[in-house]
Amino acid sequence: MKVFLMYKDRNFDLQQKLPSNQQTLIQDLALDTLFNAMACGDEFLLEVARKAVLSGLNNDPDTILYRQDILRDCLENSAIVRTIYDIAVESIEREKKNYLSIFSRYPAAILHRSIEVMQMFVGMLKKLRTIADEHADKFKSEGFTAFFKMLNKELGDEYFASVQNHLRELKFREGVLISAELGKGNKGINYILRKPIDKKQSWMERIFAPKPLVYTFSIADRDESGARALSELKDRGINLVANALAQSTDHILAFFKTLRTELAFYIGCLNLYEHLTRMGEPACFPLPVAPVERLHSFKGLYDVCLALTLEQKIVGNDVNADNKDLVIITGANQGGKSTFLRSIGLAQLMMQCGMFVPAESFCASTCDGLFTHYKREEDVALKSGKLDEELNRISDIVDHITANSMVMFNESFAATNEREGSEIARQIVSALLEKHIKVFFVTHLYEFAHGFYDKKMANALFLRAERQADGTRTFKLIEGEPLQTSYGEDLYNSIFGTGN
Repeated sequence: MKVFLMYKDRNFDLQQKLPSNQQTLIQDLALDTLFNAMACGDEFLLEVARKAVLSGLNNDPDTILYRQDILRDCLENSAIVRTIYDIAVESIEREKKNYLSIFSRYPAAILHRSIEVMQMFVGMLKKLRTIADEHADKFKSEGFTAFFKMLNKELGDEYFASVQNHLRELKFREGVLISAELGKGNKGINYILRKPIDKKQSWMERIFAPKPLVYTFSIADRDESGARALSELKDRGINLVANALAQSTDHILAFFKTLRTELAFYIGCLNLYEHLTRMGEPACFPLPVAPVERLHSFKGLYDVCLALTLEQKIVGNDVNADNKDLVIITGANQGGKSTFLRSIGLAQLMMQCGMFVPAESFCASTCDGLFTHYKREEDVALKSGKLDEELNRISDIVDHITANSMVMFNESFAATNEREGSEIARQIVSALLEKHIKVFFVTHLYEFAHGFYDKKMANALFLRAERQADGTRTFKLIEGEPLQTSYGEDLYNSIFGTGN
């Protein structure tokens, strides 16, 4: 039985390798806030959220749209989806309680445990089949349609009747019928479990039917050695069927584990969506396109992690950066530049893993890699200067970056003087653009920003944090020429007062 709720043709691998810069992304984009909102205190949901979001950069637009359709079904039928998830979780937890531990090497114990587990699994599978019968028509996505169709095909009435019949026979209420041969030294070999004698014969047939020649012996009640020998004979006979049934339970357990893992991603999305809805924040399904289309436009995009932290609505931004490879953001201090930059990275990751994004509308090209280069605090160990540390991190990014990636700089190369920092930034950005890599750059380096502005590049966009005449920050980003001031005087006055 296959699940296929994350990919059309394969299961989601919870052990897959994540990007080498995963910890940097988590730190710079405050991803732990997003993961915790999705998990709601559940450690398993937290793990799946982390793996799904960070591995999303490997997804193409078709996979993203496939998941989006499934997520739409989840949003419209959240109670049903949560019930299916609960069935998977309960099945896994109940199976754990039947763990064999030290007795797992005895076939009789394996068989007994497997019968109990299979009986429990049958009950859980029947619950899934009932949900499929009653609610399949409410789901429209390709993924759920195929999932419910698989349940109807694999879990028919004949399947359940056959399983129950086998389980009854494997309890051996009428004893165990085993055949064997004599080998060297008259030792028994080729032990085979035989089908029990048909009990459906009439009493006349049972009385007058020819009887095979048999020999019998009995073991005394206190003959422990004989009882042990008889038990060993039984174990040899049922060994193969015990292992076969154990493998069947493992197969069904693997199905429930996969179902739990893949639904956990959507449960996390439901948790986050419900949280944002309570706050009155918008969320939309983005339109992903191939990297060659170079699209990036949105309305009302906001920093979802800041909204979750402050528990309030956040100012959103409208930007059209279609066919732009370079976006330089300048303007007033504490005007929302870094928050805007983080919203770009968060939206990209959320889109590529198949989630909704925190915006009114959003369309963007997918990227093959996402890298952040944010300013860091001074190295307290004094192992290197700030500029050396920044250049080392750039070197590490270059070692892993590929075409069609995105790099986000936040006040990088400000550890040196204006002229030197601007020249370093110019050379690095120019090299990235030559390799068809998209760049977002928040900076106070006027010479660097205005140098690109003067080039009148068709593939460059310049945004500025809006500041009103009285110094008020609107936290809106507007298109505009880079200014030579960041209005640090506003911050000074707000902290110390204007004085006399």
